[in-house]
Amino acid sequence: MAVAFCIQYARVSPVMDGSALPIARSTLPEAAAERLRALIIEGDLAPGAKLNERELSERLGVSRTPLREAFRMLAADGLLVQLPNRGAQVVALSPADVRGAFEVMGALEGLAGELAVARVTDADIAHLTALQEEMEAAHAGQDLPAYYRINRLIHDRLNALADNAVLEQTYRTLNARLHALRFRSNLNPGKWDQAVAEHRAMIEALAARDGAALRDLLVGHLRAKQQAVLDSMENKDDKNLLGGKLP
Repeated sequence: MAVAFCIQYARVSPVMDGSALPIARSTLPEAAAERLRALIIEGDLAPGAKLNERELSERLGVSRTPLREAFRMLAADGLLVQLPNRGAQVVALSPADVRGAFEVMGALEGLAGELAVARVTDADIAHLTALQEEMEAAHAGQDLPAYYRINRLIHDRLNALADNAVLEQTYRTLNARLHALRFRSNLNPGKWDQAVAEHRAMIEALAARDGAALRDLLVGHLRAKQQAVLDSMENKDDKNLLGGKLP
């Protein structure tokens, strides 16, 4: 799958071809971290992959010093692990890790949905409806990177509407570890179609101010994502979910 570099997941560059893409000096570590995050999410850097500093330095057009700082930033987010004398590698979650993380994410998103219903405005609903339409257009065009970028905006906005700083911070910390799995859970066409329909129902529940329905939809949505990932790991039909290897 072609992967476009992005900052905040906006598609701001041509399809990646391995050439150097210079970054503004004032934001080198942060921008390098966002580009690496995109490569991890979209599967270009698979779970368990060891990161080659020389290759990535050339690929991103940055020196090794800001690249190493980017590694530290992503390690703090739980996306990379840095091993003494062995460099950095992409974190690979076990089935137990996946199960536990998605269970907690479902509870967090369900609570956020309930809280959001009590605080959402008509303007918020109009904005989320527009995002939903944009996301469905990306789905119709089979543009998974664009779809996931908008999908993330919708989930982030729902959590922001909950207006609970503790919930939002916990959500962001945990979700950072799950982006790659959530992205690739849509590689199955049927499950991707299902996810779009679930999102449409979420917006409808929000517009109806039905907190219980939105909570149940969000919990079910995360449960379906969890199952899609676990099925892929169990069936060994997605080597990107298995650290790039098929045992």
